[in-house]
Amino acid sequence: MIAMTNIQLIDKLNAEKRLTEAEWVQIISTYTPDDREYARALAQGIAISGFGKNIFFRGIVEFSNYCKNNCYYCGIRGGNAKLSRYRLTDEDILRCCEKGYESGFRTFVLQGGEDPAFTDERFVGMIHKIKAAYPDCAVTLSIGERSRESYALLRGAGADRFLLRHEAADCEHYAKLHPPYQTLENRMRCLRDLKDLGYQTGAGMMVGSPYQKPEHLARDMIFMADLDPEMVGVGPFIPHSDTPFRDEKAGSVELTLLLISLIRIMLPRVLLPSTTALGTAQADGRKLGVLAGCNVVMPNLSPADVRKKYMLYNNKSGTELTARQGIELLRGQMEEIGYSVIVGRGDYQKV
Repeated sequence: MIAMTNIQLIDKLNAEKRLTEAEWVQIISTYTPDDREYARALAQGIAISGFGKNIFFRGIVEFSNYCKNNCYYCGIRGGNAKLSRYRLTDEDILRCCEKGYESGFRTFVLQGGEDPAFTDERFVGMIHKIKAAYPDCAVTLSIGERSRESYALLRGAGADRFLLRHEAADCEHYAKLHPPYQTLENRMRCLRDLKDLGYQTGAGMMVGSPYQKPEHLARDMIFMADLDPEMVGVGPFIPHSDTPFRDEKAGSVELTLLLISLIRIMLPRVLLPSTTALGTAQADGRKLGVLAGCNVVMPNLSPADVRKKYMLYNNKSGTELTARQGIELLRGQMEEIGYSVIVGRGDYQKV
């Protein structure tokens, strides 16, 4: 039996929405510039067919850089003693939302480390305040692993979406990125609970993280085909100087863009951000992400005085800009490639 070419495999993915592990490994291991361009053009066409040349903006509020966890790749890990820590007040967070609303945002993403000071009760109160002030807006949480009961409480308070990147769908690889008390089993439990509770749920992974093999990325893709998330966040691994992975090589922008295109082909309706990591790894990375099939960008609404303290990886882009400057920069980048930023919640729409 003659093996399929990579382009034939991309066509198979487009038709069937899944590949075998061996087929994923083949594409990831042997893709050429022509393969990547074929996938990119197909993915961009799918995105334009589904969403037009429209980009949804999400406003991120990085409310705390305290974290109880010690993920080996993350700059705000609990074990980083060099980091200056901060927590925003409820009033700070609401001011960020106010400025975002005035700039046209209709989704606010509350993102932070797993900070014990932010209890369920505090989040419930915060969600109620945001929803009362901006009833036409969606609230997305990116606050890590919690109990099913916690997720249910926050969903009941009005949270619409939840971002929880799985980071690695292979147990062996996951264990090399996290301390032993952080398990893939619990991560998967969280994602299942979130889907079951009715959140628009986001998964995703770093591309080129330490110890990652093509087989690991293949399992990531198979996992996401099975999970069928409403959102996927993918960006290249970028090392941070105050972590155990400080000397590791950064992930490939080219492979990241290929995987973005393949995710768009596999999950045509998914909300797919062109990430800050992509824009950090390469100056035009966010534009390239959109041209590869992304339909979301997420400007930072956090106060200027804390931005450099929420440094997940080195040289994170946008930390020198005010919220308004960051918004206008990204809006201009989208217009340069013929796309428009639209005002609206941008909810996931099933076919």
